[in-house]
Amino acid sequence: MSGTVSSWILSSARSSIILQGKGRWYSICIPNRNKIKWKLVFSKTCPYPAGSCSLDRTFSFPKAFRHTSTEEEHFSFQLSPAQINDILRAGELSHRTLDLNGKNANSVLRFESNQLASNSPIEDRRSAATCLQTAGMMFGVFDGHAGAACAQAVSERLLHYIAVSLMPRQSLEEIELAVEAMKPVRPILQWHRHPNDVEYREITSQYFENLRVYWQHLLDLDTEPGFSLEEAMICAFKRLDSDISLEVQAPQENEFMRNIALQVAFSGATACVAHIDGVHLHVANTGDCRAVLGVREEDGTWSTLPLTRDHNAYDEFEIRRLKREHPRSEEKTLFVNDRLLGILMPSRAFGDVQLKWSKELQHSILENSCDVEALNIYQYVPPNYHTPPYLTAEPEVTYHKLRSKDKFLVIASDGLWEMLSNEKVVKLVAGHLTELNMQKPPLTFKKPVNLGYMHNLLLQRKSKGLASLDQNTATHLIRHAIGSNEYGEVDPEKLAAMLTLPEDLARMYRDDITVTVVHFNSETIEDYYRSH
Repeated sequence: MSGTVSSWILSSARSSIILQGKGRWYSICIPNRNKIKWKLVFSKTCPYPAGSCSLDRTFSFPKAFRHTSTEEEHFSFQLSPAQINDILRAGELSHRTLDLNGKNANSVLRFESNQLASNSPIEDRRSAATCLQTAGMMFGVFDGHAGAACAQAVSERLLHYIAVSLMPRQSLEEIELAVEAMKPVRPILQWHRHPNDVEYREITSQYFENLRVYWQHLLDLDTEPGFSLEEAMICAFKRLDSDISLEVQAPQENEFMRNIALQVAFSGATACVAHIDGVHLHVANTGDCRAVLGVREEDGTWSTLPLTRDHNAYDEFEIRRLKREHPRSEEKTLFVNDRLLGILMPSRAFGDVQLKWSKELQHSILENSCDVEALNIYQYVPPNYHTPPYLTAEPEVTYHKLRSKDKFLVIASDGLWEMLSNEKVVKLVAGHLTELNMQKPPLTFKKPVNLGYMHNLLLQRKSKGLASLDQNTATHLIRHAIGSNEYGEVDPEKLAAMLTLPEDLARMYRDDITVTVVHFNSETIEDYYRSH
């Protein structure tokens, strides 16, 4: 991005007409390389008054270099390389899986994750956890809209619902007995979190109580729950979305808790969750986050295996599904301008009760709520709203049996996929891994080894440029997503401009981006096939 282009961005923003939505849904045009993409956003023109409740808090990345408005007098797109790295790497998270003997017997070798905000605060969320009472690991990416509240709740709760769905009856009974006796409960998940990942402890007890109601329901079934993994994921997604809807309808004396329930239900989130147990990979997807597998073929070339479909107006299966679920008289109004009822881009999502409840229920809940405008919640019934629900959180689940040639899985919000194709993402990850391996000089030790010798080895690595590379693969993808020029190379000036775009302009050029890259252990996968 040249200086001329940078100046054009700023001048065009200052001379543009500001859309005042008063909290209503509206569309803006987002330039996206060679095409124009329309994306739904939510106007947040109503500031939170002192003392009001909002889930959009605390989670932020360093803002020292980001302008708050295009109206600022002294405006600059200049950032030093160190400042660029500080911004890009602020949300980095990585974890390597090891067993008690220090050897990796897990099909997941390690995972790396990162986020970059466009909205302020960011509306994306992510989760990663190891199952402690069942087998496997889970990874989730959640793309919020109309605020971060729903994505926040789903990121905290969904993996627990999946884990409980997979637990045998005996384990559920043990947990229930422990809760009844007010004894400590064995943890269900071991979370892998970034220090900045928000957790709202004030409402953890209510979330736990509703999770308990769910496992009591499973215990009430006449037979052993015994869900398959696909059934467990579908059941967990649908049950959590149902709980989100019911929680806001239930009487609630605590105003803080009621406000949170309102924000969660009236905002929305798409979700993509991967469950990995040995060679068994299941991906559950609701909405337009995406999961893609990177495969290294025998001849050394790389191929791409998509594991999800985007649920939107561009997908023929979704169009046919919605037409089956609604009268023929509504066929022409289900999708307007490639959006559900002319409102929402994804056709599946958590929350968004405006597209699920009857008009009467929406009116009743909002009429009995205090100062919903302070929570950025506004009653809006779209045209041609006749036979709700129009939206579902039911996921589409894909199963894949891992092979030794399956090297990594990329799960990301649509902020990444708007900028990079599936093939480009796999190519970038593969090239980055090769570059990292090539720049690591072998640690050949001469005996006796002393501190001076080790120090020289480290200096050797640094001098070969290893320190200048992103060690986190997710960061590498985000850097290319927002900074690549037409030749596929990172343009430092464009990267700086995209990172310093003011809050009132950034959303027109890029979305929140969340990326998790899961690297597989080929040796463990090969051992599985040798022993089976």
